[in-house]
Amino acid sequence: MTGKVPLFSPGSTVSSTLSGYVALCLALQVHRLESAQFTVTGPDHPIAASLGGEAVLPCHLSPRMDAQSMEVRWFRSQYSAVVHLYHDGQDQYGEQMPEYQGRTELLKDHITDGSVSLRIHDIQPSDDGQYKCFFQSHVSYEEALLELQVAGLGSAPAISVEGHQDRGIRVVCRSSGWYPQPEAQWRDLQGQLLPSASENISQEADGLFQAEIAIILTEESNQKVSCRVRSPRLDQERESAISIPELFFPRVNPWRVALEVILPLLAVLIVLAGYCFWRQHRAKDKLQAELRWRIAQVYAVDVTLDPNTAHPNLVLSEDQKTVTYHDRRQDRPENPERFTTYPIVLGANRFTIGRFYWEVEMGDKTNWTVGVCRESVIRMGKVRLTPGNGYWTVWLRHEKYEACTSSPRTPLPVSVRPRRVGIFLDYGAGEVSFYNVTDRSHLFTFPDSFSGTLRPYFYVGYKEEGKNTAPLTICPVPAQARGNLCP
Repeated sequence: MTGKVPLFSPGSTVSSTLSGYVALCLALQVHRLESAQFTVTGPDHPIAASLGGEAVLPCHLSPRMDAQSMEVRWFRSQYSAVVHLYHDGQDQYGEQMPEYQGRTELLKDHITDGSVSLRIHDIQPSDDGQYKCFFQSHVSYEEALLELQVAGLGSAPAISVEGHQDRGIRVVCRSSGWYPQPEAQWRDLQGQLLPSASENISQEADGLFQAEIAIILTEESNQKVSCRVRSPRLDQERESAISIPELFFPRVNPWRVALEVILPLLAVLIVLAGYCFWRQHRAKDKLQAELRWRIAQVYAVDVTLDPNTAHPNLVLSEDQKTVTYHDRRQDRPENPERFTTYPIVLGANRFTIGRFYWEVEMGDKTNWTVGVCRESVIRMGKVRLTPGNGYWTVWLRHEKYEACTSSPRTPLPVSVRPRRVGIFLDYGAGEVSFYNVTDRSHLFTFPDSFSGTLRPYFYVGYKEEGKNTAPLTICPVPAQARGNLCP
């Protein structure tokens, strides 16, 4: 008897069903992996950065996965405001904002783990604010929000006295280069807050902030105060102090008080009152000029002459303080810094920021020029001494004292022949002031804005009446003149 073979058996049915189930599970698992979701994580606190330095903004995927084939985009408020873009396995710079070009770097050492950080070089005020870290695969995308806080500490406060106001002395404090906006205040010796007469904190074109506050000091109030400018973000501050002696405070003129009472009854006193007013006004101007000169002396520096710049006919003393013109040319090596046309020598000091004061003795000389000039001025040939050409000087020529301004030159108000002249350079304020040390009067002030390096300038002059010229000498400022007006 021949048996029949069944079309299928129970064993084959179970095997076929199991194989189909395994294939279905594998297909579902592959689909799940392909459509896997991720999140983008950044720091939960702001990233701090200093002006001019660099900042690293961290960002990574969770769970960790390879991001080499993804698009990684760093941008600001808008998707199109690209700070840095990574796509197709390499950095792309075509869409990058101009202000970030050459300043960004994507750190890809751990990109296979889904970690990429953005490094920004040469931090600027405009870099402050929020950034978005964006990841996109071919099936999903996510982003994280980060914040960069930029901070910069400004300059030490510069304090200046700007004359009398409201029966007191107006003192102004200025400081620049801060970011973000600083706080400025006056305090007394005990650290107590003092009210300001005015306050102005402004943002400059470069994004940095400048603070300017003023205070009126009276004889009855605090005569020694400090100016503090503070960065709340950095919790750091800079401070300067000033002390005003009592003798500089204005006094009440009893003649003026009497005049206000008697004038309606005694018209004859009008002429006398006018004369008294003129005398007082003149005395006040002289007092203000002497006050500015006294404060300038606080910034006295040791100026010496630079033999590398001296004209071959100039002879310098051993201490490099005195220069004299002689007929016989000195044996000096050739030097591109040396003046070869006129008997000129520069000071060895170089000034790029701050305040500086020095005094020059000229005695009875009838031909001299002193002041400051740019280090880059030409050393040979004829040149006109004007601020536009890099010279801020005063001179004596043909018995005329003049400031070398752009044409025409400005006559100086000389009532007593200056045997010694004081020069005060306030680089930050853009001023060069000259004082007649002989009678403590103000001669002239150049208002300007400086850039680059400035140096002391000395022109000795040629022969006078058949004799070698008298010397120019840099004189030490008396120690007592330095006082304690400023720190």
